[in-house]
Amino acid sequence: MKKQPALCGARFLILFFLGACGVSDQDSTDPVTDVSSEAASKAITVELMRGYVKELADDKYEGRGPGSAGDAAARSYLIHELEKLGLVPGAEDGQWEQPFELVGVSADQPDEWIFKGGEAELTLQQWDEFIVSSGVQAERAEVMDAEVVFAGYAIQAPEYDWDDFKGQDLSGKVLMIINNDPDWDPELFEGEKRLWYGRWGYKYLSAARQGAVGAIIIHTQPSAGYPFQVVQTSWTGEQFELPAGDEPRLEVAAWVTEDSAKALVQMAGLDLDELREAADNRDFEPVPLGITTSIGMDVTLTRVQTANVLGLLTGSDAQISKEVVIYTAHHDHLGIGTPNEEGDAIYNGAMDNASGVAQIMAIAKALKALPRAPRRSILFALVGAEEQGLLGSQYYAENPTFSPGKIAANLNYDGANIWGHTHDVTYIGLGKSSIDNIVSAIAEEQGRVVKPDQFADRGYFYRSDQFSFAKIGVPAMYLDTGTDFVDRPADWGRQQVNHYTDVNYHQPSDEYDDSWNFEGMIDDALLGFWTGLAIANADEMPRWVEGDEFEALRLEALDKDNK
Repeated sequence: MKKQPALCGARFLILFFLGACGVSDQDSTDPVTDVSSEAASKAITVELMRGYVKELADDKYEGRGPGSAGDAAARSYLIHELEKLGLVPGAEDGQWEQPFELVGVSADQPDEWIFKGGEAELTLQQWDEFIVSSGVQAERAEVMDAEVVFAGYAIQAPEYDWDDFKGQDLSGKVLMIINNDPDWDPELFEGEKRLWYGRWGYKYLSAARQGAVGAIIIHTQPSAGYPFQVVQTSWTGEQFELPAGDEPRLEVAAWVTEDSAKALVQMAGLDLDELREAADNRDFEPVPLGITTSIGMDVTLTRVQTANVLGLLTGSDAQISKEVVIYTAHHDHLGIGTPNEEGDAIYNGAMDNASGVAQIMAIAKALKALPRAPRRSILFALVGAEEQGLLGSQYYAENPTFSPGKIAANLNYDGANIWGHTHDVTYIGLGKSSIDNIVSAIAEEQGRVVKPDQFADRGYFYRSDQFSFAKIGVPAMYLDTGTDFVDRPADWGRQQVNHYTDVNYHQPSDEYDDSWNFEGMIDDALLGFWTGLAIANADEMPRWVEGDEFEALRLEALDKDNK
């Protein structure tokens, strides 16, 4: 198999001096950016990352479910490893962990869900046709005789002159909602690229803001980016949330299959395809279906503790060491859940995300091996409860150990390349910030091209931990697997990614396998190593491109820190 070339230190420096990375001439003799950096990068090895993946994906950690014994054991292991690498605790009061509380919500989902329209009645079956969870942190979630209203995409986006609600009073209603966002016009919601407006989290929040008591998202595999089995396994059992505040909340949040939605709409004398076509227009208004429904669930509430694990490499520059580059990977997975056909109930999360943690740990070892620390500090944040809705990174973003205006960038890893070398690398967030220049220059040194999200309709920028940092203004990126594999047919890479999504994603079958090829994982970890090092040593911090959705938040954070 053809191997990618190693970075040449001298040529890499030339790229720096051309301005690609924003490093000043004063750094030209800095040992952090000469050939010793190349030597330090050799710490990123197959054996090292394989060991981390095999350990974290072992059955003894029971799938690393938040607040579980396996979760605590995994965090203890990671702390031990960070300490061995020579990092220092990065949380408050000299601690390795940033603890946070989670509320566990276990809804006793009913076997059936009945909808009534005039003399007609439709009964849906739990698991096969619907999945429902409690939207409230209370011992009972209940909807009584609520009218069902088709609400299109449930989007309010003033910048696109789009409002699906048109001022209608939807208090007390149950909203039926299309997944994704309108994708028929490249000038509208960025075409096929899924934005935050297309994510289920936005849909439920949007419905709650309207005073709705319930929301039902219509599942299709193209609109969700994954099969209904992912909904079944991800939305059953105990669900975790940060403790509720005074934000609006639904009583129930549900998914139904497309066929169930069609039958429900047909009972109202309407056609789902026609409703969806109408919803693709700005003049769409919510459509009452003349159908009512009731549903109630007893809810068991628990309170558990989990934590973000934080290891710090203190910067060497007296001035800008107060600024930080943050690497993230989530250490959690789904824990013990519904058994598969083989009776396996442990959701090991080997790719998702023991592999991402392995990359961050390897990068940490390499950066620590430098003869002198980078100018800015570097924080390695192994965050918890990502699978529950990015909760660990959200908690850090709301309670940061460095103020948002001092966080130079976030580099996130979530699911590694387990299939070998690629001619390309996927950069989730390409086109949004000045980090683009750095990544592109380094990837070119690797003999690779940088591509934007190659599954843009799945909205990956808004469904991993970098989104939590972007929401406080921090320029962020997520390096993901390329699809153009060396010595493989053109479509082979996409087939591997799609097979993983269809078969192993959020399933007990996401387990470590000796057949994994770690060479591509090495390439992607090296790309993150050099990118983080460049950002840590540059005179200026990265910035969002002008007009980006997060630019105003960044400017506000910088202004606050400069006062």
